[in-house]
Amino acid sequence: MILELHVRLMLVLVGATVAGVACRAPEPPPSPAAPAAPAPERELAYVTNEDSGTLSVVSTAHDRVVAEIPVGRRPRGLKLSPDGRTVYVALSGSPKCPPSMPDAECAKLKGDKSHDGIAIVDVAARRLTRVLPGGSDPEQFDVSADGSRLYVSNEDAGVASIVDVASGRILHTIDVGGEPEGVRRSPDGRLVYVTSEADRQVTALEAATGRVLATFKVGARPRDAIFTPDGARAYVSSELEGIVAEVDAKKHVVTGKIALPAGSRSMGLAVSPDGARLYVSNGRAQTVSLVDLATRQVVRSVEVGIRPWGIAVTADGSRLYVANGPSNDVAVVDTGTLTVKARIKVGESPWGVAIGPGPGTR
Repeated sequence: MILELHVRLMLVLVGATVAGVACRAPEPPPSPAAPAAPAPERELAYVTNEDSGTLSVVSTAHDRVVAEIPVGRRPRGLKLSPDGRTVYVALSGSPKCPPSMPDAECAKLKGDKSHDGIAIVDVAARRLTRVLPGGSDPEQFDVSADGSRLYVSNEDAGVASIVDVASGRILHTIDVGGEPEGVRRSPDGRLVYVTSEADRQVTALEAATGRVLATFKVGARPRDAIFTPDGARAYVSSELEGIVAEVDAKKHVVTGKIALPAGSRSMGLAVSPDGARLYVSNGRAQTVSLVDLATRQVVRSVEVGIRPWGIAVTADGSRLYVANGPSNDVAVVDTGTLTVKARIKVGESPWGVAIGPGPGTR
């Protein structure tokens, strides 16, 4: 009898335990950890694609396109605002005339000036926000040191325009010779150089007023100009002569010429951050040349692609990004070894390249 009562008591206790377990709400499974937000890109390369009307955004950390932004007709020259938050892009409604087309044939083609302007792209949002007037057929330009003005070459009009960014007004229009193209502001912000392809000259402008300070002759068909970081010297490419002119940027006089390898067609220019090296894209020669600025000698050239034009160097000076128009790609060059480390497919007919900090990194 005692044994029977003991067994019954055990069964009651076990049943109560099971019932308690059954009534208890199951514990939820642990929540999965939220994915870590991707780190902001420290540096981005921006590439204008003339025939596809877009701006490619390239991660320099991974050498791949991370965005493609429609901007308008025939985007060519581009620059970043001083704070890195805005990309400006020159747009043109003029017809595209390849180098092989005679001027008379080009003149017969019809354009649409309503497509001329300077596109403003929000870097963080990755979208076009506004189009400023930029004069007729804007090709290249630069931005004032405070970001308030643009200095624009108007290729078919033979003038340079100074544009107020806030109001969108053209403040000054200055005669600078036939077919102006390259535009570069000096590091101190006081000076702007504008090249004239047709007149093989450079016009030096006072940035604040647009006043012409000087004009001087350089090589045939000058495409680009650039200053050393200290602003003491400038360099001007010469497509038809395959040289680079060295300029005293205080006196605005040519002090020497840098000879490039035979067949070079000097186009775009970039200077290393330390001011010791000049990089020259050589167009139809399909190369980039490295120039030692202490000796004014070409150290080496590297084949990068078909008709390289736009060129830019990273902030640490370790890599070059070079636009190869006919092959629709950008070559990435290791500046230490001067070898191509990557090729990045972008839009159609890449033209210009600019490099700046990614949004959220400043």
